[in-house]
Amino acid sequence: MARDDDEEEESTGIRLGETAKIDPSKELDALLLDLVSLLKNPDVVGVLAERGVNASLALVGLEGISAYLIGDKAQAAEDLRCVAEEIEGRLKFGDDPPSA
Repeated sequence: MARDDDEEEESTGIRLGETAKIDPSKELDALLLDLVSLLKNPDVVGVLAERGVNASLALVGLEGISAYLIGDKAQAAEDLRCVAEEIEGRLKFGDDPPSA
């Protein structure tokens, strides 16, 4: 038994042939909050430090990604530039100890 267009619209809120629009904002926000929590977890910070990854820099990078995802490109550029410059500076001067 085939469903007619009215039944399809009632069950999904989308008319037949219409493209569904999805807003991933809530999912992205939840994911970013999870990442922030992880980057603030002392156990995670310890493991990252062993790899030479600075969790504080990672948090600033995450803020830049978050800003970009909401469309604040100027803030994203500033945050990501800050992280890139800090990492480049540490590499350039050989000042990238495992905990830095």
